[in-house]
Amino acid sequence: MHFHIFIESLSQTSPPDNLSLPLQALWYDAKEDWHTAHDLINDLEDKNSAWVHAYLHRKEGDTGNAGYWYRRGGKSPSNLSLKDEWTELAKALSAG
Repeated sequence: MHFHIFIESLSQTSPPDNLSLPLQALWYDAKEDWHTAHDLINDLEDKNSAWVHAYLHRKEGDTGNAGYWYRRGGKSPSNLSLKDEWTELAKALSAG
């Protein structure tokens, strides 16, 4: 799914059917439903899910847990604003 289509889907009441779980988590996070976002990726082990998981814990304010998930995702902790990191994640995940 292209990034702009993903962004347009945020006007809907539910995520598109063809979204990966990490993108679904970002979709719910954008809709201010952190708990559903976290529940979707909590038990996933792939690097993209770990990156989303890190972002969610950073947003929550749990930097220690976020650091663990950044390492699991092969990423350095982000210095971007939360909004900019969300956009970076959404663009990366919607591109591949």
